Amino acid sequence: MSTNKVLASPPAECCVRGVKHSGTPSGSTISLGGMETYVSEPKSGAQGVKRVILFFADVYGPLFLNNQLIQDYFASLGFIVLGPDYFFGNPVHLARETPNFDQDGWMNAAKDKTTEILPSWLKAAKEKYGTDTKYSVVGYCFGAPHTLKLAASDEVVAAALAHPAFLNEDHFRNIKQPLLLSCAEDDFTFPTPSRRIAEDILVEKKATYHFQVFSGVSHGFAIRGDPNIENQRWAKEESARGIVGWFDRFSQ
Repeated sequence: MSTNKVLASPPAECCVRGVKHSGTPSGSTISLGGMETYVSEPKSGAQGVKRVILFFADVYGPLFLNNQLIQDYFASLGFIVLGPDYFFGNPVHLARETPNFDQDGWMNAAKDKTTEILPSWLKAAKEKYGTDTKYSVVGYCFGAPHTLKLAASDEVVAAALAHPAFLNEDHFRNIKQPLLLSCAEDDFTFPTPSRRIAEDILVEKKATYHFQVFSGVSHGFAIRGDPNIENQRWAKEESARGIVGWFDRFSQ
């Protein structure tokens, strides 16, 4: 009898730590499907098949500088990148400034609202960018379950996760599309035993998958790793390279 154990737990205190990076974002913000959405596009005008990455951010949201810079990096390699602000201007680093902030209550409300509004946002995105476009989806931490929901459908051609949260065994059993997982050696939210169960499930179902596992880093490294620490900087950059390379493979 199969189980449906929790493999990636809800975001915790480790999910709100990290370093803010420096740089100037090159994208813009538009209203799309009821949400403000960060849009970053290739500068040179991509040729051939139109390719879009749906960027489901961590609890800092797509308008946080670190996330904007990653979206811009993906765009520089020929993708249109769309990051919906499902926190509606109140990501965790701003919400925590509220007196008597209830992080669990904030998290649960945000999760419910995101689940409710993402389908209409996706419909609006496809109306704007075309149904014959190659869509991929990446989810960081909070964005993981919404990513695997799309990976279980024909809405996208590939999916990727980095240090995920909110996942059960069935999220992996149900996927239909190629999946990359970018993981930290030290991750309280998605620990090594959970990662190995996820891999066992993917092997059993003969999924197309790839794991990146980075030593010496912890949860959040792919977004908020310290660029002044060589190993953290390399892991963050290699995670992004691996994700966009994965999408490039399946978006031709």
